[in-house]
Amino acid sequence: MDDLKQQMKDHFIKYASYVILDRAIPNVVDGLKPVQRRILETLWRLNDEKLHKVANVVGQTMQLHPHGDAPIYEALVNLANKGFLLDTQGNFGNIYTGDPSAAARYIETRLSLLARQTLFNPDITEKTPSYDGRNLEPCVLPAKIPLLLMQGAEGIAVGMATHIFPHNFQELLEAEIAYLEGKNFRLYPDFPTGGIMDKSLYDKGRGKVKLRAKIEIKDPKTLVIREICYGTTTESLIRSIDEAAKKGKIKIESINDYTAQAVEIEIKLPRGQYAEELLDALYGFTECEVSLNSQVIVIKDSFPWETDVHEILAYNATKLVEFLKKELEIERDRLLERIFYKTLERIFIENKIYKKIETIKTLEGIHETLQSAFLPYRKKLLREPTQEDRNRLLEIPIRRISRFDIDKNREEITSLEEALEGVEKNLRNVKKFAIRYLKDLIVQFGDMFPRKTKIRAIEEIDRRAIETKEIKVGFDSASGFIGTKVAGDLSFTCTNFDRILVCFQDGTYKVIAIPEKQYLEKAAWVGIADKKTILHAIYKNKKTGQGWAKRFIVDKFILEKSYPYLVEGEEFLMISSESDHLVEVHCAGKAGVKSIFLDWNEVPLKAAHTRGIRIAEEKIKKIVFATRKKTRKKT
Repeated sequence: MDDLKQQMKDHFIKYASYVILDRAIPNVVDGLKPVQRRILETLWRLNDEKLHKVANVVGQTMQLHPHGDAPIYEALVNLANKGFLLDTQGNFGNIYTGDPSAAARYIETRLSLLARQTLFNPDITEKTPSYDGRNLEPCVLPAKIPLLLMQGAEGIAVGMATHIFPHNFQELLEAEIAYLEGKNFRLYPDFPTGGIMDKSLYDKGRGKVKLRAKIEIKDPKTLVIREICYGTTTESLIRSIDEAAKKGKIKIESINDYTAQAVEIEIKLPRGQYAEELLDALYGFTECEVSLNSQVIVIKDSFPWETDVHEILAYNATKLVEFLKKELEIERDRLLERIFYKTLERIFIENKIYKKIETIKTLEGIHETLQSAFLPYRKKLLREPTQEDRNRLLEIPIRRISRFDIDKNREEITSLEEALEGVEKNLRNVKKFAIRYLKDLIVQFGDMFPRKTKIRAIEEIDRRAIETKEIKVGFDSASGFIGTKVAGDLSFTCTNFDRILVCFQDGTYKVIAIPEKQYLEKAAWVGIADKKTILHAIYKNKKTGQGWAKRFIVDKFILEKSYPYLVEGEEFLMISSESDHLVEVHCAGKAGVKSIFLDWNEVPLKAAHTRGIRIAEEKIKKIVFATRKKTRKKT
C-alpha cells in the first residue's frame, strides 16, 4: 500500500508539472504556450511568404506536438484571431458573434511580417528534441516584442490559473523605451472588442477592470450597441438583454443584430420608454457592463512566477537588450570573418602565392608552403589562417584568379569595415540601439494596432435604485386583509424592496413580504419594517391588573418568523407608532377612579422582548387619548 501511495504521489507530481510547464501556462520570454510555439515554428520552416492551408500546417505541427490535430487547429485559430502574428485568408470565425471558423482545409495562413521580423533567429534559438526525438523544437523563441502582454493569455493548470489581459502594441513598446531610459511608465489593458474601461482598480495586472459596451443613442426611442465587452459575444449580450426584459428589469420593443465586420445591435423602445433613461438599466442588468479579474502567473526559468505586468515588461525589455546584443556579436564575428577572408584572398592572388604551390605534388606540402608564405603578411590579417582557410583558397578557380579585381576587393573590405564599425558602435551602447530598434517598430507597425478600448471613469450603477418602485399597500382592519390589492381604512406607500411589520394582539410580531392580498388574524398594528420605527405599547398583568408601558424598535428579524414583544401572563391593551400625544390611563383605586397622563418621552427605549415601566399600582380600567390625533390602532 505504501508503494502504491508513493507511486500515485510521484505520478501526480509529474502530471501537474507537465500541465503547468507544457500545456496551460505561457512562458514569460515569448508569451507562448508550447502548442502555439510549435505552430509558429512550423510556419517558420514552411515560410515562403505564401499562404499555406491550415490543414497542412496542422499536419506538419503534429511532428512536434503529441496531442493530435484538434488542439493544434483550435490554438492556431485562436492565435490568428489575436491579430498580431498570422496573416489569414478565409473564415477564421468572428470574435464579436462567437461564430466558429471554417474547416482547416478551407482556410489559409502564414506568418505576419511582424512575426518574421521579431520572433525568429536560428542563431540564438536554443532547441530541444521533440517528443519522439526525430525533430528539434525551440525551447523559447527569441521574441523582441512583449508578446505575452500584447496578446494576453488564459490558462488553467493544476492548482493554478492565469488570466493576463491584452495590451496595446504601441503603448507597450513606448513603455519599454521608458524603462530603458530609466523613466516611469504605466500600462493599461486594450481589448480587441473595444468598449469603455474603468482602470481605477487595475493594480499593474493584479486587480480588476470594469468594462462597458459602447452604446449610441440613435434617437429618443432607439439605442445602438457599437462595441461589446471583452469575453462576451453579441449572442450572449442579446440573451442577457432578453432575460432582463423577461424579469421586468427593462422594457424593450425589439432587438435586432446587424453585426458583420463591426458590432451593430439595435434596440427599439416601447411607448413611455426613452433611450437616455434605459442606459443605466442596460449597464446594471445585462452584459453591457462586466468586471474582469486579472491574475498574472507565467513560466520563468522552468518555474511558475506570480508577478505583475510591469515586472513582465521590464523583464522583456531586458531580454530584448540581451537578444540584440547576441545578434550584434554574431554579426560582428561574421563581418570579421568576411574581412579576414577577403584580405587573405587578396594577399594570395596579389602576391601570386598560388604560383609557389604549382610544382608541389603532396597536399601536406602545399599546406606547409602556404603556411610559410603567409608569415610575412601576418600583421595584415586578423588571425592566423587555419587549414580550412587554406582549403578555401585552393578551391578558387583559375578563371577567378585571372579576373581578380584588387580595387574592387579593397572597396568591399572598406565597406565591410564601415559596417563593422557601426556594429561595434552599437555594441558599446546596446540600450540606445534597442531604443532605436523599438522606435523603428513603432514607425513600421504602430498605425496597424490603434487603441480600441477607451479609458474613462465609470460610475457605480445602483441596481437597487434602478429596480426600486413605489407600491401602495392597504390594510382593512375590519376584514384583516392586507396587500397591494386591498383598499382599507389604513394605507401607506413603500417600495418593492420593503418588508411589512405586523404586531398582533397576542403579543407577537412578524415580518412578511409585501403580498397582493393576505389575511392577518387579530393584527394590532401594521407598517414598514424599516428597523427604525419606534413602537409604543401599553399592556397589563393578567393577575394583578397593573398597567405597563414600553417603547421598542424591531431591528432584528427573520422573514415569516414570529417573535414575542409581550411575555406570558401579560394582556395587550394598545400599540402605536405615534409619539407626539399624551395617553390618559384610567385606574381603579380605593378612593375611586383616577387618571394618569402618560408622556411617551418619559418611557425609556428598550429591546422588543424586555419589560417596560409600570404605570401605576392600581388596576387599569381603560385608556383614553388626550389629544385629537388618531393612532393607527387602539383598544
